Amino acid sequence: MTALPLMPKATAVWLIEKTGLTFNQIATFCGMHPLEVQAIADGEVAHGIVGYDPVMNHQVSAEEIARCEKDPNANLKLLTSSNPVKRRAKGARYTPVARRNDRPDGIAFLLRNFPHLQDQQIVKLLGTTKDTIAKVRDRQHWNSQNIKPRDPVTLGLCSQMDLNAAVSAANDRLTREGQEIPQPLEMGNGGE
Repeated sequence: MTALPLMPKATAVWLIEKTGLTFNQIATFCGMHPLEVQAIADGEVAHGIVGYDPVMNHQVSAEEIARCEKDPNANLKLLTSSNPVKRRAKGARYTPVARRNDRPDGIAFLLRNFPHLQDQQIVKLLGTTKDTIAKVRDRQHWNSQNIKPRDPVTLGLCSQMDLNAAVSAANDRLTREGQEIPQPLEMGNGGE
């Protein structure tokens, strides 16, 4: 399967309006049928769609469009990008509704097995609040009697890589402060 540009219909609208490419060239590039492209050009389809500029969005070069305008048999080639979607670096993570009740279990696991993690690290890992962490720690959470420490990675609340990075950062902090790094409890003690 060939890669398609982001927002193919909007890209087709832009190519129809701004270039001299044939319907077949646009259809091939956007993964559409030539008749659909012709219908867009005739205003029968996609009349409310705003064109999406593939040149400004680094999906195709202006030189590539010019090359294909000169040769009606040539096909546009999508520019390869190492990572077209930027990863969110900061902010709370979205946790599906079905997994939200698992958060206190994940918090309890981290508090028991990695007591040297700071509350802010747990907040970032699990997308929770410091208040919820304090309530789980003090057994003041509304559902305290049902909280069972369970690994947040297996619950799908964070990745193993993120958990390892947080634990490593906490270990480095303790080493800098000259404190001993606590050993995690055995996983068999209520880990799952």
